[in-house]
Amino acid sequence: MHLDVLDLREFYYRSLLGRAAQKGVRDRLLQFWSPEDVKGQSIVGFGFAVPLLRPYLPTARRVTGLMPAQQGVMSWPAGEQNVAVLAEETMWPLETGSVDRLVLMHGLETSDRPKTLLDECWRVLGPGGRAVFIVPNRAGLWARRDGTPFGYGRPYSNSQLEAQLKAHDFIPGRHMSALFAPPSDKRFWLRSTTLWERFGKAAPWLAGGVLMVEVKKQMLAPRPPGLVDRARKPLRVLEGLVAPEVKPIGRETSESAAKPADTPGDLTGAGLQQKMRTSD
Repeated sequence: MHLDVLDLREFYYRSLLGRAAQKGVRDRLLQFWSPEDVKGQSIVGFGFAVPLLRPYLPTARRVTGLMPAQQGVMSWPAGEQNVAVLAEETMWPLETGSVDRLVLMHGLETSDRPKTLLDECWRVLGPGGRAVFIVPNRAGLWARRDGTPFGYGRPYSNSQLEAQLKAHDFIPGRHMSALFAPPSDKRFWLRSTTLWERFGKAAPWLAGGVLMVEVKKQMLAPRPPGLVDRARKPLRVLEGLVAPEVKPIGRETSESAAKPADTPGDLTGAGLQQKMRTSD
């Protein structure tokens, strides 16, 4: 179930709770990758990840915001040249191996075909490329409230997310949590957001609203054509048997084999003549 782009824009850019959530997740992403880390590289965001990509605009070689067709697209960034693109969920208009950094937010948990989506992520990443997947935490409060975008789709636990990423040849690395404050638009909770984020970093038992996992693309070694797999420990089930041998046919054996059979039922050769004498 994809959210509408207008609802996402309303939440992240026009509500105090959305702006606080944007800042909390973006600060965590900057701990993964600073703007200097992506200098001269191509960075792509899928879903509704554009609120997190603005710090990378001055240093990255190219910044692209892909938005699924079921969600809709909006112009971004405001007041500058548009870099947002409407794309099919599992067919991105990007060349294979052309992306250095990839960010997914509101993309994986709402996808109708998550396996195909992960295959597309793997395709566009270049060798050694990195990606950050941001999903709702099933143990957090944000996944239990429909008033935020994180209350829609399939929430994940950290082990579930890593297992799904490993199944698609991604190597999980660092992981973090964000949005430790309750998803409330009351002034008290909004003013204490920064304090909650600091407290969440020092308290690993406290469940954040979202999970963030950084992965690296795993390149499989090419295999030569043909059958190369051999049994390391073949079964020795016939060790006690003598191997069959081919022996030449002797003179006596060949003569007996060439001589016609003289049996009562034989009606050719010597058998036929003996039968005729007996009848006379």
